Amino acid sequence: MSHSNHLQTGASMGIGEAMALKLAEQGVNVALVSRSKILTLRQDKLEAVRSKIEEKRFGVKVRVYAVDLQNFTDVDRAVDQAVSELGQIDILVNNAGLALGAPGRFWELSVDQIQQMSGTNINGTMFATHSILNKTMWPRRKGTIVNVSSVTGLECPPFNGEAVYHASKAFLEGFTNSLRMETAGSDIKILVLRPGCVLTQFHLQRVKYDQDAMDEFFQGYEPLLAEDLADSLLYMLSLPPRISIKALDCVPTAQRSLTRFDREWNSRRE
Repeated sequence: MSHSNHLQTGASMGIGEAMALKLAEQGVNVALVSRSKILTLRQDKLEAVRSKIEEKRFGVKVRVYAVDLQNFTDVDRAVDQAVSELGQIDILVNNAGLALGAPGRFWELSVDQIQQMSGTNINGTMFATHSILNKTMWPRRKGTIVNVSSVTGLECPPFNGEAVYHASKAFLEGFTNSLRMETAGSDIKILVLRPGCVLTQFHLQRVKYDQDAMDEFFQGYEPLLAEDLADSLLYMLSLPPRISIKALDCVPTAQRSLTRFDREWNSRRE
């Protein structure tokens, strides 16, 4: 995997940041991409991640691209720059995602919230994948694309505010399966990683930065950390070409299903 080139969306914090750090540690050059309407703010966050990687002295190249993932022209331009500055992209991880509006029901969400979620979670994934395949993977018939979905992509969440987010993750499942079929005749791997409950800024945003709600959600058990997903990604990428982990669920052991949690997990360890 060393000397490969990796493009990571949603790289400015949380799972995406941990994945970029993990691959850089393995000697992989990284292109950090993140979406934002306020590109200067996102650029600053990406630069902070770049600094963390460079401080580790892994000896890899790091580039940052703050783009509007809902705009194909912006995404395509960033891919062009990444290929020009790093070389052919070997790994694409589509991690960027938004969950907005909870606990509002679908018809109570603003149209702007709906457009932001679908534009990022669905269009952003398709735009990055379309550009990467055309410019660097399909001509060589090689590469790996990992779409970060969610366990909510397979089971309907039992609480309000998840209609658009859940639908976008279900889309990722269908998109991944279709893309895997369409890339037959190549050595391109198309994989999906499904996180369960993760302790990140993303989930805090999901509950509108209500720390009490966050604490209640994780009460009694240990959630995943972003680094756990980075380790899962590394496992998927480190297998020989003949093996594909088509889909990998990574959840806290206490999360027995989407809705059932063993909230005595922590107490048994006291």
